[in-house]
Amino acid sequence: MSDPKFVMAIDQGTTSSRAIVFDHDGQIVSSGQLEHEQIFPRAGWVEHDPVEIWTNVRDVVGLALSHGDVSALDIAAVGITNQRETAVVWDRHTGKPVYNAIVWQDTRTKPIIEELGGDEGADRFKDAVGLPLATYFTGPKVTWILDNVEGARERAEAGDLLLGTTDSWVLWNMTGGPNGGVHATDVTNASRTMLMNIDTLDWNPDICAAMGIPLSMLPEIRSSSEVYGTGRRQGFLHDIPIAGILGDQQAATFGQACFEKGMAKNTYGTGSFLLLNTGTTPIRSQNGLLTTVCYKIGDQAPVYALEGSIAVTGSLVQWVRDNLELISEASEIETLAAEVEDNGGAYVVPAFSGLFAPYWRSDARGAIVGLTRYVRKAHLCRAVLESVAYQTRDVVEAMNADAETEMTELKVDGGMVGNELLMQFQADQLGVDVVRPKVTETTALGAAYAAGIAVGFWNGEQDVIDNWAEDKRWSPTDERDEVGRQYRSWKKAVERTLDWVDEDTR
Repeated sequence: MSDPKFVMAIDQGTTSSRAIVFDHDGQIVSSGQLEHEQIFPRAGWVEHDPVEIWTNVRDVVGLALSHGDVSALDIAAVGITNQRETAVVWDRHTGKPVYNAIVWQDTRTKPIIEELGGDEGADRFKDAVGLPLATYFTGPKVTWILDNVEGARERAEAGDLLLGTTDSWVLWNMTGGPNGGVHATDVTNASRTMLMNIDTLDWNPDICAAMGIPLSMLPEIRSSSEVYGTGRRQGFLHDIPIAGILGDQQAATFGQACFEKGMAKNTYGTGSFLLLNTGTTPIRSQNGLLTTVCYKIGDQAPVYALEGSIAVTGSLVQWVRDNLELISEASEIETLAAEVEDNGGAYVVPAFSGLFAPYWRSDARGAIVGLTRYVRKAHLCRAVLESVAYQTRDVVEAMNADAETEMTELKVDGGMVGNELLMQFQADQLGVDVVRPKVTETTALGAAYAAGIAVGFWNGEQDVIDNWAEDKRWSPTDERDEVGRQYRSWKKAVERTLDWVDEDTR
């Protein structure tokens, strides 16, 4: 039998699940993708059905294999990447979730966050875990499930329930589920729960106790690149090693070959997430950023990052399409935006579920400001795209301050990087080059690399660096005075969104 020729990545994302097969050069051979339902029970609540996600994962693996005429025997290893903070709680004996997955965008845990903060406020656990108290993270979502699902807390305390982000849910099911499934996660996902010590990379029992989460529910924390187990579902990647796990944004950083301290990437997806490699020492942010684990290869030392998380970027275009019905296809927004030279004085701040980095204001709500009779649909479309670049600049300004260095270029990936107008405007706002790789599916690619390195398919980071290739580069062209004026107006627009949610607003 010939040696395996490919590595597969399973990308369990916010809106869909995908499986992508890569060859040794890091090129896409085939893929399969299925969307899952976005469930909105109330304003601010966002859920997914974990059973639908698992069913779709199985289906997209089959689609990827069939589309590429690839046998499972051709696969050397499988890597998993995932929407990170989304919480799943399920029964270890039956495999049935006790509640829908609570998605990272969900804001229902605000009262829990406020109670946990008490007199110490949002930074109560920040020194230990690198994160502020915020609705974004996994731990409080699990607390909500245990407090609000009938019988859940009793079952958890009896040792019958497990918790995890969606990587753990997929891994457990792939490796046997109730029949010996591996319950594990990697350091990057664990670093998003608010439950892991950022320095020692183990669970913090005191914080778990404060959130009312039994330690028996927690997955084992492993590195990002090692063999966790093998596929045990007959006919579904049977006996294939599952050997890489990275949260989606860390996976994209890995796929972009950001292995040197000071290298940065931004992924423009449902939200946008900018990570800066800070080396083997975690940097505590003083400017509203998150301290997170970037990756850990086997027994090597962990590599850390500063992260700026932006809740709404690509999903803002979806909102313009589906809610406002200003466009019928997402791609139309660039065409309309290009019809005008500027935003006409209008600014869109998409604080639909509050503002994430660097503000961390759950009381903010979205606003369109600066409207006059002059403004038309094309101006609003341009303002939507510009808001993505402004939010990214907010994060870069904070990142430069924390790292005490100036970013020299920004690698970019994700669904929005095909938008030429946005990429040029981003370069103008940042004053540095913006660089797009030839393979833009860097999230899945990063997970594939982590898995392939673990089984010897690739020989470490140098193979990733050698495979990376530039596709296009945008350099700043606009006058800095005009750029500064635009950004000052954006900051004024952000101020208008604050303090909106109070006792009279739900």
